[in-house]
Amino acid sequence: MPNLQLAQEKILEAILFAAGDAVPTVRLAEALGCSIPIARGLLIHMAERYADEESGIQLVEIEDAFQLCSNPKYHSYAKRLLPGPSRRSLTQPLLETLSIIAFKQPVTKAVIEEIRGVNADHAVNRLMEYGLIAECGRLDAPGKPILFGTSKDFLRYFGLRSVDEFLEKSQIEKAEAQAEQLELKNHV
Repeated sequence: MPNLQLAQEKILEAILFAAGDAVPTVRLAEALGCSIPIARGLLIHMAERYADEESGIQLVEIEDAFQLCSNPKYHSYAKRLLPGPSRRSLTQPLLETLSIIAFKQPVTKAVIEEIRGVNADHAVNRLMEYGLIAECGRLDAPGKPILFGTSKDFLRYFGLRSVDEFLEKSQIEKAEAQAEQLELKNHV
C-alpha cells in the first residue's frame, strides 16, 4: 500500500474514532482534501482490511456516511466493561408499525392507523422514543399532519446501509415465503 494511501486511511480512522458517530463521506473527503470517490475508495479498503484481519473494530456504512463500531464478534467482551443500554426488543405491534413507516415513508399517523386498523399513538411514540423513526416534515393538507420516516438508528438497529437495502431484503423474504407456501400446497 503506498504511503500516501496509508496516511490518508490513518487520518480517516482518527477522524471517525474522534467523531464517535457516522460522518458523511462528503465531509470526510473535505477533511482529506480529496474527491468523494477517492475518499469512498479509501473507506471501502479500510472496511475490507478490518474484516480480513478480523479486527476488534469494523467500519460500517450508513446512508453514505461511515462509522467505526465494535466488531459484533467481540461484543460480549466489550459489554463486560461497558454494560451500556441493552438493545430494546420490539413487540409485534411496534414491528408492524415500523415496517409500514419503512415501506411508505414519509407517512402520516392516519395512514399507519388505516393500514393497521388500530390506533398508532403508542407505537409511534415508542418508536420515536427508541430513535428508530423521526419526524420528517408535514403533509401539505388540512391540519398539516406530521410525516414520519425511519432514522439512522433504524439502519444501525437492523445493520443496514440504507432503507433500500431493507426493502430489498423484505421483498426477498416475501418471495421466499410465497415460494415455500406454494411448495407446501403442491405437496398436499
